[in-house]
Amino acid sequence: MKRVFKWLGLALVTVVLVVAALIAHTIYFKPLKLDWFYTKVFAAVAIDSPEMLSSMRILPGWLDFYSSKLDDASPAHEQKALELVKNSLATIKQYDREKLDREGQLSYDTLAYYLQIQVDGEAFNKYDFPVNQMQGVQSALPDFMVQVHQVENKAEADAYITRLKLFPTKFSQLTDALRARESLGVIPPRFTVEKVLTQMNGMIAGAPEQHPLYVTFKEKLEKIPAAEMDAGTRTQLLAAVAAAIKDQVYPAYRGLIGYFTALQPKAKENNGAWALPNGDAYYAWAVRMHTTTNMTPQQVHELGLAEVARVSAEMDAILKAQGLSEGTVGARVQQLARSPEQQYPNTPEGKKAMLAQYQAILDEVNKGLGSAFDIRPQLGVKVEQVPPSSEATAPGAYYMPGAFDGSRPGVFYANMRNPGDTPKFAMRTLAYHEGIPGHHFQVSIAQEMQGVPFFRRVLPFTAYQEGWALYAERLAYEMGFQKNPLDNLGRLRDEMMRATRLVVDSGIHYKHWTREQAITYMMDNTGMAEGDVTAEVERYFVNPGQALAYKVGMLKILALREHAKQELGDKFDLKQFHNEVLSHGALPLSVLERVINDWIAKRKQA
Repeated sequence: MKRVFKWLGLALVTVVLVVAALIAHTIYFKPLKLDWFYTKVFAAVAIDSPEMLSSMRILPGWLDFYSSKLDDASPAHEQKALELVKNSLATIKQYDREKLDREGQLSYDTLAYYLQIQVDGEAFNKYDFPVNQMQGVQSALPDFMVQVHQVENKAEADAYITRLKLFPTKFSQLTDALRARESLGVIPPRFTVEKVLTQMNGMIAGAPEQHPLYVTFKEKLEKIPAAEMDAGTRTQLLAAVAAAIKDQVYPAYRGLIGYFTALQPKAKENNGAWALPNGDAYYAWAVRMHTTTNMTPQQVHELGLAEVARVSAEMDAILKAQGLSEGTVGARVQQLARSPEQQYPNTPEGKKAMLAQYQAILDEVNKGLGSAFDIRPQLGVKVEQVPPSSEATAPGAYYMPGAFDGSRPGVFYANMRNPGDTPKFAMRTLAYHEGIPGHHFQVSIAQEMQGVPFFRRVLPFTAYQEGWALYAERLAYEMGFQKNPLDNLGRLRDEMMRATRLVVDSGIHYKHWTREQAITYMMDNTGMAEGDVTAEVERYFVNPGQALAYKVGMLKILALREHAKQELGDKFDLKQFHNEVLSHGALPLSVLERVINDWIAKRKQA
């Protein structure tokens, strides 16, 4: 019997050693299986991003090691992230793609493309603006605390407070990263420096008890049942939050304000990417990266001019039917938009009514898509107001994905800074883009995918994601959800905005357009409010190439749909086409094209 136990013990030790060796090999060398490599890469990224883990909520509660931490924003961490990308690309190339099945090759190609385009842009990895008027850390971090960090018990409340106390560390790291960019000649446009200074000074102007970080924390506490938290504990927690805002958050902002105040005299111009060191090469890479194509800046510009002309003709016909034939298309659309019957009043009641109408639009379209979709997301979507602290420089609307564990639905955030900026005839298109069947369908369906490496559920490709959302606007029109000619004008107005983006973004960064020239061009062609146009143009300055993705992606999806119709004839099925587009997660456009072509070939043989 002793001998049996001895052999069992040796066998157990052997198994443990083998498992340990496999784990060590997977961590430090090329994993034996490609799926293990995928897990290793995603784990490395996720463990390094506590904010991402809080947002996704993919780990069980007992594995919550992250809720009291913030992401590292230091230059050293940026370099570490770049090295991970480079090493991961070198590793994936060691696997034999030809030995993989179709789904395996799809995963391989998707990740390899993502890694390769990042490595291709290594020379420009400090060409971004981590603090900008649209979505910099200075606004994104408090929004994260307000919108993502949940407080359902004392432990989560304590973690919230700990995170507030980490603001000085995060902002100090951020300042180091900004100085590194400044040393390379990467300085934000003048208007960006001015606007972020105004924004940050506004964030610390009031008493701590009036700050959104305090107010929303109090609201979260109030939702905890009285039986689970006594009044004394609540009082202590609120006092700790107020103290953290006063002693850590506000000083962190003052430090960043000091840096930007010193930077202000150096930010003398409002120039595009061309003015940066090796700026033309940078922009050419940005075009490829955001569109996932090989288009050149010149090709983008020419495509934009052609699309502007096409959409303008369609808008002109509707405007003339409304009795408006004089002036630019933009001026005539603005005339309609300013009509009292197209405006929600800028009052609490008006804002509430507008948000309710957005929700009604989503509920209506969600019930009427049966003929176009087999796959529907399990997670719901709701409409909320953009946090008032961010609305001055935030876009007109945006979508925030729901949590993977279902604890938080997707949210369509509508900007209520001035409801009149979005006329009633433009609301349907905005709801279809951000909500259903746009971003909410695409992102949620991707999150709910099964049987694929996890990165396939979260990896972003702007041309695919924004292209789908713009395609969704067109699809809703084709399905009869915009029967009113003015609603269709709203759709065309937004499509025109995406068409002018091709012209304006390439104009700013490639053809040396001025800020004012870009604003005038968009005002003349889109009919958008001047405030919205200004915010749009200034967005393009701080994120070169991103705005190109919408129209390029939409046109590719439409072209693939038309190609499938021509090839399949009676065998074409819109539901099945949408299944192929949506059921694989976000893809580079070149990979999406191969997916659709494979589907066409199979349908032909069926």
